[in-house]
Amino acid sequence: MAGLLGLVLAHAAPAQVPDPLPPEAVEAAPAPTQAQESPSDAGDGVALTRADAEAWLDGYLPYALAAGDIAGAVVVVVKDGRVLLQKGYGYADVAERTPVDPASTLFRPGSVSKLFTWTAVMQLVEQGKLDLDADVNQYLDFEIPPRDGKPVTLRNVMTHTAGFEEQIRALITPDADAITPLGEALKHWVPERIHAPGSTPAYSNYATAMAGYIVERVSGESFDDYIERHIFQPLGMAHSSFRQPLPPALLAKMSKGYAKASDGEAKDYEFISLAPAGSLASTGADMARFMIAHLQRGAYDGARILRGDTARMMHTTGQASVGPLNRMMLGFYETSVNGHRAIAHGGDTQWFHSDLQLFPDDGIGVFVSMNSSGRDGATGHIRNALARGFADRYLPGKAAPAKGVPAQDAKQHAQQIAGTYTSSRRPDSNFMSLVNLLGPVKVVANKDGTISVTLALGPGGAPKKWREVAPYLWQDTASTDRLAADVVDGNVTRFTMEPYAPIMVFQRLSTWRALAMPLFVASLAILLLTVLAWPVSALVRRYYGVQYRLAGNDARAHRLVRIAALLMLVAMGAMLGLVVSMLGDLALTSASMDGWIIALRLFATVVLPLGALIALWNAWHALRGQRRILAKLWAVLLALACLFLLWIGFADHVIGFGANY
Repeated sequence: MAGLLGLVLAHAAPAQVPDPLPPEAVEAAPAPTQAQESPSDAGDGVALTRADAEAWLDGYLPYALAAGDIAGAVVVVVKDGRVLLQKGYGYADVAERTPVDPASTLFRPGSVSKLFTWTAVMQLVEQGKLDLDADVNQYLDFEIPPRDGKPVTLRNVMTHTAGFEEQIRALITPDADAITPLGEALKHWVPERIHAPGSTPAYSNYATAMAGYIVERVSGESFDDYIERHIFQPLGMAHSSFRQPLPPALLAKMSKGYAKASDGEAKDYEFISLAPAGSLASTGADMARFMIAHLQRGAYDGARILRGDTARMMHTTGQASVGPLNRMMLGFYETSVNGHRAIAHGGDTQWFHSDLQLFPDDGIGVFVSMNSSGRDGATGHIRNALARGFADRYLPGKAAPAKGVPAQDAKQHAQQIAGTYTSSRRPDSNFMSLVNLLGPVKVVANKDGTISVTLALGPGGAPKKWREVAPYLWQDTASTDRLAADVVDGNVTRFTMEPYAPIMVFQRLSTWRALAMPLFVASLAILLLTVLAWPVSALVRRYYGVQYRLAGNDARAHRLVRIAALLMLVAMGAMLGLVVSMLGDLALTSASMDGWIIALRLFATVVLPLGALIALWNAWHALRGQRRILAKLWAVLLALACLFLLWIGFADHVIGFGANY
């Protein structure tokens, strides 16, 4: 759910290798009836049996968890309406050396929670209480303004094309008192709609939470009560809850969360204000029941949570992204692989990282959840490799031969797509838009006709290489992931790649915006050098006994511009430091930080315009006076730097009042 952390972590000491639970512990755990060990229709692949799946997982996960510095994990495989395998690896509590029990240890699936919200919405759709294509305002007690004259619909919401900018405030907090009721959290601030509805995938926690609030209002039950009565109870999910705080009986069985296993420091329970978007706590065994219900077209062991046609609509109604890439279904990501239709959803809190994959035509589902962030993006690599390895082993298929394009065309198209882009999922109307300035996505044309994307790194940390296999369609040279671009009048306007395709695209920045980051760094450097020159020049004059040569307005402007440079540097540095800190620790996005945010923005609102005026005044005096050419040049550069920072202040909403973001 968080999906925003990008700070480099220090190297930790090597972790102890976590021991997997012995097979007898899994056998003894109460669970749904185990599936018969009949081979799947795997073609040339390995037969999917409990014995083979367990051996394969045992050969992969313990080593992967140890290498990634992850304390523990749970994995569940379902097949043909039954549990084939459910198993815990490592520890739910490192200090107590408590092993993960797939039947009783609760994990936080993060945004996999959204699948329960979408299921609840579809239950009300099939009852005629909700219309996927109606203006959501008819179900709300506050207003979502139209965009381009068009309203938000639940279909937009479920396919992440409502157009909302990213909301970050109070996303995750360790403080239970910081949680506000769902309706209040939604009404506090409605994010701007920065994309036309239905046009642009842009993943939105806010929109999902709004759907959960609609479930509340239409059903007449609280969201927690509704999910428990209409999903958990029918499926027998007795060890699952969206409630915050978690009921004591479940909290006692909750896995600890960790940054790294080697640290051994258990983190506080994470509270999520937009609860329908990610507050679920559940066991692997309970998640198996949910997977089976969806694979069995809405039914599990005689209990039905959706009609068959409703479940089929959820799984097959796609919203196109770019080109032929995987689409967003009604709540599920399309992740088809090896010719096998697949739908999925991933989930991340700060400490828990999960993935749920369903192969509806094959009757197979896989769920994995890990309780640590680990080192260097390990959780993402592990779950991607697990999903890919599972499909290649048990659900292989013959890939269509890559046709390719002429080398000359490939190089031309590579040059066309090369450039700087920004994600459609971004903060835009508030000071957190500084994130966009700090982290643009760059596409590079390689000499061999392939392209690379700064965001797309392989397991070794090197950028992936994408080779063009059809006009404006590229494929990762090491996997079946694809990248596609939209081209208008010969210009690439946006692109996306798998697995991001269903939930976000990358839009080309203007040349001016693409230069913003280097100009920002250069401007801060000019201010810093100006500030450092102040005491250095004073010490040099004192050492050599040289008099300060300026007088009158020249001297006054010279002194004031150094003070202005210091204050502007403090203002922008403080805002930049705040943004980076908030991304590194989402607890800092809580309401308790609002006062600091408002104070820093007010400080910048005064300092940036005033500093720019002083810098212009200093440059005017320097150019009119008898100062040396280098001094005049520096005064002009300083004025330009201050003007650029003033522009950043307005463009990225550093200047202003308030703490909505």
